[in-house]
Amino acid sequence: MYTGWPKGWAVFRLAKEVWNEEIPAVSDRERFQREIMFPIGEKNPYGEYFTGQSYLAPVSTVQVPVYNVTFEPGCRNNWHIHHAKSGGGQILICVGGRGYYREWGKDPVELTEGSVINIPAGVKHWHGASPGSWFAHLAIEVSGEETSTEWCEPVEDEEYNTLR
Repeated sequence: MYTGWPKGWAVFRLAKEVWNEEIPAVSDRERFQREIMFPIGEKNPYGEYFTGQSYLAPVSTVQVPVYNVTFEPGCRNNWHIHHAKSGGGQILICVGGRGYYREWGKDPVELTEGSVINIPAGVKHWHGASPGSWFAHLAIEVSGEETSTEWCEPVEDEEYNTLR
């Protein structure tokens, strides 16, 4: 109040207006986007092979294809196999949230920021978000000869729900 009562009171009124401004609600997607450094992207064009909503954003399409795949809570992809005559496979680098990776016949592996999974060609597997968390990973396609992806059956809810 060293500036005088009228000026000091004017500042209080202005502060009251600022603090009373309504801040727009932030969606869960926007909140998660603030946590990760890569864009979430658009709805995944391969959505038919996912249970739940996922998003896809190209990070690099030159030399080595790299995509950020983001999963809403509970979203996971179907069992699938990356085939290749030689080389091939996939590398996952987790960039945010909490998720799981599982190979056919093995226990699930929990994934958190910084986790890296190397998936050789020919290994049947799935990956996705945990039931209560958004999840994002970079998917890196390992170069190889005659590569393809075979999409298989969805991960059953009974199996997925044991991850809680």
